[in-house]
Amino acid sequence: MSLRNLITPDQRRKALKRLINEKGLVRIIEAHNGISALIANDAFIEVEYSNQVKRVEFDGLWESSLTDSASKGYPDAEIVGFDSRINNINQLIDVTNKPIIVDGDTGADASNFEYMVKKLEAIGVSAVIIEDKVFPKRNSLSVDARQILEDPEVFANKIERGKKILLTDDFMIIARLESLIAGWGNEDALKRARKYLLAGADGIMIHSKSGSPNDVFRFAEHYENLCHELGFRKPLVCVPTTYNSVREEELKKRGFNVVIYANHLLRVSYKAMENVCKTILLNRRSLEADPYCTPVAKIFEKVGFTDVKEKDAWFASKHSIKAIIPAAGESREFDKPKALLDINGKALLERQMEVLKRCGIQNFVVIRGFQKEEFKVENVKYYDNENYKDGFVVDSLFHAEEEIVGKFVFMNSDILFSEFIIKNLIDTDLDIVLAIDDTYKYHEHLKDKVLDLVVTKQTFNYPRMIVPPFERQVVRMGHTIDKDLADGEFIGIAYFSEEGARNLRTVYNDCKENHEDRFHEATSFKNAWMSDMLQEMIDRGYKVHYLKVDKGWIEIHHKKDKEISEKMLRTAKESGG
Repeated sequence: MSLRNLITPDQRRKALKRLINEKGLVRIIEAHNGISALIANDAFIEVEYSNQVKRVEFDGLWESSLTDSASKGYPDAEIVGFDSRINNINQLIDVTNKPIIVDGDTGADASNFEYMVKKLEAIGVSAVIIEDKVFPKRNSLSVDARQILEDPEVFANKIERGKKILLTDDFMIIARLESLIAGWGNEDALKRARKYLLAGADGIMIHSKSGSPNDVFRFAEHYENLCHELGFRKPLVCVPTTYNSVREEELKKRGFNVVIYANHLLRVSYKAMENVCKTILLNRRSLEADPYCTPVAKIFEKVGFTDVKEKDAWFASKHSIKAIIPAAGESREFDKPKALLDINGKALLERQMEVLKRCGIQNFVVIRGFQKEEFKVENVKYYDNENYKDGFVVDSLFHAEEEIVGKFVFMNSDILFSEFIIKNLIDTDLDIVLAIDDTYKYHEHLKDKVLDLVVTKQTFNYPRMIVPPFERQVVRMGHTIDKDLADGEFIGIAYFSEEGARNLRTVYNDCKENHEDRFHEATSFKNAWMSDMLQEMIDRGYKVHYLKVDKGWIEIHHKKDKEISEKMLRTAKESGG
């Protein structure tokens, strides 16, 4: 089922009346199952009209009793039950967004018709057309079938009862006149039209199996006089299956408001299927039949399988993102690695993993060093940095260089964060995105806390804080930036795409090979902070973007931070957050 054509029942139900009022003449085509409905719904051509290109398409769908029955292998004699018809109608509804007119056959008796109307209105059908023949009817296009017309009083009563059951003014009950089919002529048709209109019919369909349109044109002319006499006019419907040389422009000129191409998609599919069967039988292989066949890929696209694959790929790409957490350093404030600090009964690392899992990230890489034997959190891939005292964050990160492929989230080991930060950070097509907090100026910072400050290409002075994505760029970052000049603080979480990861490795390895002196604000390349590495990439022309955050995170730098974080988690748990 395609999910592209979304519409509510109310929107669909109202559409037919609106289109008739707007266009004067609407074109409707038959559909007998989901794939034919998709084709009919989406079909269009472009034509040049008055120096403008105009899109031409069908305005709605006809759920035909003939083609529904035939597609199931049954004759058109009201043999297929209403539940089966509803199932077929729902197939059309599921995959389309255009109004649907249902062929209601005779409507059965008045009580049955009430239930039919109630159900069709509820599911969003725009109209039902019922014919004034006696149940069970015979198809009108049959040459020798006996056509028995219903007593017009009985049929008018059926219309009245159907109208009374309606809950909206949107649903249309259209009376189909079979007088010309039965050979009773225009006079009988007009008498019936009068009675049905006075009973509340929302439209009249005049049917004919003649190869000439003269009879229906004659009826249309008298119909206008009848409507003038009654003081109101309802839409006029035709089905030019037999008089198929008449163009829509002529039908509109003659006063018709709805033209239904009633069985063409079933008929063409019958012919195509028969040709393919005979071709395969003749050649004892399918090669010669291929020209008659639509490529499987096109069918995949039409029914939405291509969309499913794309969504699967997107989901897989999100789940293929890994989190890489350098956690090798020794803390001066705590007697254990910060990643293992107990935060309300769970290690800080476990808290981080819980949030990341809720964002679809399932792969975790941790670089450990100080007290490495204490890292016992499961479902983590560990890398050891035995020389953690001789280097800093970037050096520690690249102890897991083989993991810096594909998409990944870098994060410091001492930070708690909300899932909305991660979800927004990874929902991007950009290569490198940093989470930046622009409210750092209003926070109390301890003197020994080193801030990774950033200067952006565009400050946050847009209306309602909306910054165009292409201007969300970092131009400078480091610890020595004047706080009055900085636009935000890098909170220690960054996203790298596959290309971003590749570029990070390229720059790192080049610097490792060729850089010997100070490295930006670091005393050496081995002692580089992540801000130094990112500044090097910016200087080399790589674009580093940012996501603005103003809440939802806390860095565990001191014992006071730990107490605050524990209190925040307790409050969130008590409030159901």
